[in-house]
Amino acid sequence: MAEKAFRNTSSTKGLFVTLMAVTCVLIAAVFAVLWWLQGAGLATIHPKLPAIIGGLLAVVAGCILLGTLLLVLTTLLGKDIFGTRLLRGIAIKFLLPVIEFIGKLAGISRDTIRQSFIAMNNSLVLSQRVRLKPDRILILLPHCLQLTDCDIKVTGDINKCARCGRCPISGLADLAEKYRIDISVATGGTLARKVIMEKRPKLVVAVACEGDLTSGIRDCYPLPVLGVLNERPFGPCVNTTVDTQKIDEALRMVLS
Repeated sequence: MAEKAFRNTSSTKGLFVTLMAVTCVLIAAVFAVLWWLQGAGLATIHPKLPAIIGGLLAVVAGCILLGTLLLVLTTLLGKDIFGTRLLRGIAIKFLLPVIEFIGKLAGISRDTIRQSFIAMNNSLVLSQRVRLKPDRILILLPHCLQLTDCDIKVTGDINKCARCGRCPISGLADLAEKYRIDISVATGGTLARKVIMEKRPKLVVAVACEGDLTSGIRDCYPLPVLGVLNERPFGPCVNTTVDTQKIDEALRMVLS
């Protein structure tokens, strides 16, 4: 039930998969147009050159379309398919900026696309059926989960938390203690990367907004990251909150 509940939070992944498929088809079409436009000029160099270049472009376009199909099948079936880990990297590193651009042209907000990307990433990570010991997992939190008027700053050491229950930090610290998992609070991407370098986990469960989670997933690749979006009732970066149950469910799916 826990796995089903967490996967249900990833229902938006279909948007990113659709945009990814459209992007790949457009890239393949651009290759075809370029080959057609350059055909006459290439023939003047050598009569067989258009066919050779066309064949190479067809192979590249075919690989792009095949890769997209594998990612779609993995996302829909929830099962790892050969090469998916590499394809996840391609989607993260190269396709995401293009997809955000195409989404902007279609009138889709960047945050909506990033929410869908995070959902798809979670689905791909879970499809690998990773099972790890608690000491190989890291929970990474943003400092904005702590109330701004709290006198105790937990950045660097969450055990300083007084467990007053006024913000999510208390419940998250209890959760990490329950599973005996490392948990850290970071003030930004630089500190987050430093924590990951020091802890050297095999998997990260990260809480953040759309932008920080997307950049974090990109920066951490190939390290798998399960992203959980925070909630911002008072706006960005101020007294945010998160559903602790979602993190609990995510942990239970990856713990051995």
